[in-house]
Amino acid sequence: HADTDETFIVLEGELRIDFRAGPTGDGSIVLRAGQMAVVPKGVEHKPCANAEVKLLLIEPRGVVNTGDGATGERTVENDQWI
Repeated sequence: HADTDETFIVLEGELRIDFRAGPTGDGSIVLRAGQMAVVPKGVEHKPCANAEVKLLLIEPRGVVNTGDGATGERTVENDQWI
């Protein structure tokens, strides 16, 4: 997302976030329940999990959560106010 950071907070399970080459090169991080990470705007990333994971994703309303702005079956509405 070119214009906004994203915050991932894992509530249950384990989430891996893969990163494409950037200032620090390719890589990934693993978040477990109770951990969080902020992905800065402009950093290409792909969250994935091998099993069910419950997480809180914090980003501005209206941000498309499936990459380059294209929508599809994996795109979810992003309009909940907390």
